[in-house]
Amino acid sequence: MKKLYTALQVALSAGRGAVLCSVVASHGSAPRGAGAKMLVPEEGAAVGTIGGGAVEYEAERFARALLKEKRSDFASYRLNKNDIADIGMICGGDVRVYFQYFDPSDTALQPLLQSVTELLSGTGAAWTVTAIQPDNSWRMGVYDRARGLRYLPELALSDIEPLLSSRPQMREGTLYAEPLCRAGTVYIFGGGHVGRELAHILALTDFRVVVWDERRHAAAQINFPEAAGIHCGPYDGAIQKLDPVTADDYIVIMTPGHQADYTVLRQALRTPAKYIGCIGSRKKTAAAREKLLAEGFTLEEVDRVYAPIGLPIGGETPAEIAVSVAAQMIACRSGKLGDRYAAN
Repeated sequence: MKKLYTALQVALSAGRGAVLCSVVASHGSAPRGAGAKMLVPEEGAAVGTIGGGAVEYEAERFARALLKEKRSDFASYRLNKNDIADIGMICGGDVRVYFQYFDPSDTALQPLLQSVTELLSGTGAAWTVTAIQPDNSWRMGVYDRARGLRYLPELALSDIEPLLSSRPQMREGTLYAEPLCRAGTVYIFGGGHVGRELAHILALTDFRVVVWDERRHAAAQINFPEAAGIHCGPYDGAIQKLDPVTADDYIVIMTPGHQADYTVLRQALRTPAKYIGCIGSRKKTAAAREKLLAEGFTLEEVDRVYAPIGLPIGGETPAEIAVSVAAQMIACRSGKLGDRYAAN
């Protein structure tokens, strides 16, 4: 998302227009759901994707026509095989796309886009809010809890509050709110091979990542170029030295040793973190559970830990293990993670 909005800023700064293609509704087995985005600049290749294939081809072609006309519009694409409006895909379903033309001569856009990129780098939940006029032109603002709604003075909080959810929401084709940044930070304890792969994958899926390792060579910026923060120091007392962990945050424990894992795990269980995962074999995690219970933690507290960490996809390499962990965390974030994968 940040890459897309940065590309938009670059295009406008160079005096070139662009069209932002956003899936605002989808039904059936569409390749991408609401919120998928693709930027089509006046010059150069498109950035992002709304599903690939014929949908994306047709959408890009329409976007380039709108660039010449300097206007915004909607278009719907039906994906049912052999339908009269079929465009050659067989997955079924349909999508509605809003094509948002950005005019490089509009001086109000740069402050808006600067606010967008700042929010994308932050830790709090934030949304873009787009008011769409009958002629499909638009005005856009941003909303976050700390500063409220900006750039749309004509709207009241009561107008947008019902649309502020974890998924994009459209009201009667006139008001569209889309999550820009989800609240919460992932704290990875252990900057080894799996930690590095995981930090990269999480950055690709819009998680904010902070890394902690007691080894100076592991806690290096070169290993985690996309991390929001990197800390080096003893694991004992580490969580207390970070920003207070909230119920929106995630803790991933994958240090080089069992004792260090346990040191961090004891601290993690005293936080309200949404997700606590600890790497290791079933034998190791069973021993850690017994030790925690003996130390006075309740069964309910210990059962908060996902251990062994990750979904059971059979991965063995650091990258494969990182994929399984990231998938579990995405499921947790979306509310799709059932008790089946919790430690028992």
